Amino acid sequence: MRESVEADFRSFMTSRWTRLLRTAYLLAGNHHDAEDLAQTALTKAYCGWERVRRADDPDAYVWRIMINVHRDRLRGIKLREWLTSWLPERAAADGSERVVVRGALMQALGRLSPKQRAVVVLRYLEDRSETEVAALLGMGVGTVRTHSARGLRRLREDSALSENIAREVVTR
Repeated sequence: MRESVEADFRSFMTSRWTRLLRTAYLLAGNHHDAEDLAQTALTKAYCGWERVRRADDPDAYVWRIMINVHRDRLRGIKLREWLTSWLPERAAADGSERVVVRGALMQALGRLSPKQRAVVVLRYLEDRSETEVAALLGMGVGTVRTHSARGLRRLREDSALSENIAREVVTR
């Protein structure tokens, strides 16, 4: 019986790991924290696997666990790390501008409120519907629309992000 449950969880975990890790990276901002976040979410899901497995949407259940873990982790952070995409030397055009743009995007996402960031990541980078995002975050669809609109407006108004995107377009 126990082996069947473990095999079921292992199958679930391996089939969703890549997508879960990608979402965790977009929430956390770096690969190390993303792995910790995804592993913690899966650990919590494993501890309550019977409940998760019986849920209407086990994926949404695990994503919700991950978002809650991320939110709890942010509450405890007093000193934030600021990732930078600035390098001391300029290399020849080798596609590194995409890394710079990605860094600028991650910094811009980091400047959003946690709710706006979660909505923008789930809605536009994970390509989820408004109702899915609302269910995952435990808020109304109207609230998702509001956070989405405000988050996108702040991203559009972010001068550092705009400059990096313009530079990427020019170098292509």
